[in-house]
Amino acid sequence: MNFLKKISQFIDALNEKTGLFAAWLTTFMVITVVYDVIMRYGFKKGNIAVQEMEWHIFAVVFLIGAAYALKKDAHVRVDILYTKFSRKKRAWIDLMGTFIFLIPFSIMVIYSTRNFIESSWAVREVSPDPGGLPCRYILKAMIPAGFVLLILQGISQAIKNFLVIIGKENEVSQ
Repeated sequence: MNFLKKISQFIDALNEKTGLFAAWLTTFMVITVVYDVIMRYGFKKGNIAVQEMEWHIFAVVFLIGAAYALKKDAHVRVDILYTKFSRKKRAWIDLMGTFIFLIPFSIMVIYSTRNFIESSWAVREVSPDPGGLPCRYILKAMIPAGFVLLILQGISQAIKNFLVIIGKENEVSQ
């Protein structure tokens, strides 16, 4: 059990750091949006690169923040019945959901975006808009990175749920 505990703690620490990074990126995104709004509506000077930066940052926040949200149990869930279940029954549901839905879906996304991302890197894709941002291929590489983090956090959650099921829930903190 100690080995499983260490794996879970490592993954949780990794996603804590990426969550903190996503939080700082969110702050930067807000500053960027405020700047863009002031420039566009206050001074009538729009900038395509700034607008693209907004959605690039949003995409990165969303992709790397999803694993952090899973770690904090902050994702959307319909809790009509779930909250009435025992801790062990909830652990079973979460464990099955991880292996039936989360991990297979994440693998499917990583696999299905492979050619899309490889093509972008091969041509060093840039924005098609005049004045847009270069290096769009780096943004596209965040897709598998975000889903790998999600798979890892799913594994950490599965370890925690397994320990609840076998009655060792104190082995790893939730």
